[in-house]
Amino acid sequence: MRSAQFGVSGKVKHWLDDHPNLPHFKVFGLLDWQVIAAGIAGGIGRGLVEIPTDFLKTRRQVERSWTISHLMDGTAITLVRNTVLYASFMVYIDLTKQACQAGYVATMLMNEEQNNLKPFLKGAICANLAWLTVWPADVVKTQRQSGNYDDKKGLLRMFQENFRHGRFFRGLVPGLVRSSIANGSSMVVYELVQSTLTRQFGLERKDMA
Repeated sequence: MRSAQFGVSGKVKHWLDDHPNLPHFKVFGLLDWQVIAAGIAGGIGRGLVEIPTDFLKTRRQVERSWTISHLMDGTAITLVRNTVLYASFMVYIDLTKQACQAGYVATMLMNEEQNNLKPFLKGAICANLAWLTVWPADVVKTQRQSGNYDDKKGLLRMFQENFRHGRFFRGLVPGLVRSSIANGSSMVVYELVQSTLTRQFGLERKDMA
């Protein structure tokens, strides 16, 4: 499922790069708008394919029954969560790359080319920063999909109640531990496959990671 986000974002970024007439600027002098746009597209792509399966996973975890009519519960908040999550992830990837190339990162933390973080650190750190950015929305997403909360309650009200009752970052620590292991390991494999294929077939690497 999550490969959709890399595929969609890569295609969008490639399309933007192929149109040099488009403006090139950085928001606040740091954030490349094309990276943000590609990240948003990737997040939407992931959300569209993930919504039904994510709902089923949540219902299984909380041991609640469901029917076909419930399958798309939480669609809006899941799309918002995935869009912000992946866009943030790509922004943090870009920012850490800039920091490495500017000499702000210790050599021992960087890859052999000294232009980016080591794969495991890149995946773990950037993913955790992205999760920190979007965690309150993830809590609401899970609540909405669980079936344990009033379906008629609006998303804004759920955010307000979570903030009032200290639930904004519920489950954050185990979530970040899981994210560190999963995303760090995934990035190691991703980098290995990318470098092997580009070297094997003499291709130019065009992904954003």
